[in-house]
Amino acid sequence: MTLQTVADRVGVSRMTVSNAFSRPDQLSEALRAKILAAAADLGYVGPDPAARALARRSAGAVGVVLTDSLGEAFLDPVAAAFFGSLAESLAPTGLAVSLIPAENVGGHVPARDLAVDGAVVYACAGETEAVEWLRKRRLPLVFVDQDPLPGSAGVLLDDRAGGRIAVEHLLALGHRDVAVLTMNSDRTTPGWADAPRRGGSNHVARERTAGALDALEAAGLQGRVYEVVDNHDHLIAPGVAELVADPHRPTAVVCFSDLMAAHLVRAAQAAGLTVPDDLSVVGFDDSVHAHTVRPALTTVRQDFAAKGRLAARALTEAIARSRAAADTGPEDAEPTIEHIPVELVLRDSTSTAPRDARG
Repeated sequence: MTLQTVADRVGVSRMTVSNAFSRPDQLSEALRAKILAAAADLGYVGPDPAARALARRSAGAVGVVLTDSLGEAFLDPVAAAFFGSLAESLAPTGLAVSLIPAENVGGHVPARDLAVDGAVVYACAGETEAVEWLRKRRLPLVFVDQDPLPGSAGVLLDDRAGGRIAVEHLLALGHRDVAVLTMNSDRTTPGWADAPRRGGSNHVARERTAGALDALEAAGLQGRVYEVVDNHDHLIAPGVAELVADPHRPTAVVCFSDLMAAHLVRAAQAAGLTVPDDLSVVGFDDSVHAHTVRPALTTVRQDFAAKGRLAARALTEAIARSRAAADTGPEDAEPTIEHIPVELVLRDSTSTAPRDARG
């Protein structure tokens, strides 16, 4: 069955049948309904998507690079919340959303082979295979929670401000021995960082740690950083157990994530400590972990919905600029970088420093 078969049945042109499927605003509702009914009766499902994409010079889809493991991404409430907001924001555009793993599996190279008009790259640490292939294809890219490549747009949370306000809250409560619990994928085992300012390859971890250390230095205090390898349960658990058992344990800890903070609270309680009387804990993100652990976490909140909306808008604008450049030449305007503010949410995991530990 072809467009012409349906056109002959209804007595209209091939273009009219094509419009019924791809440009419904060009037809009356009655005529479109008649054409679609005839197509259904004949068993015609519509124009070939690949041919239509060639004609339009558009795939009608965008890619999202989440992490090297897509399964783990959807177990992460932070990544899942962002992706949900992004997909919802893109839905009215008619663009389909395709997930792209950050690293290739076997001989399959989705970032090279998948038909997309552009892509969002979400918190992928360092240079990944997917990003390199998307860059080689010269596709419009939007980077979220990491520094964008030159010529690409970005959506960045104000992570440095988040680390700073977390520490300032603890300082106001009288704490003078405040540590930062973060991740560093360059490590092989957890432990205290020798060079806290260096950090690992993850943009978010570096910025949150830097903000916390800035606040400590401004108060004339020495900052300490404890690093685990990554923000996963099996890597966090042994690290926080060692941190709690340290004879020089701090009185308060600012954590890279709510997941780390929740693990730290449970490790402290298992060691016979009381949170927040013996140890104050601050999380980051205001994810589901902040609400399920007891006591509920004081945390730095980020707006997942706003992040998804801004990323969707930045991507559609980048795609529009790319199409315009193909017709009229590149614009002089530089892609924008949007910054999303954060706020501190006070709950029950922080309190005044123990009397004998106050400065």
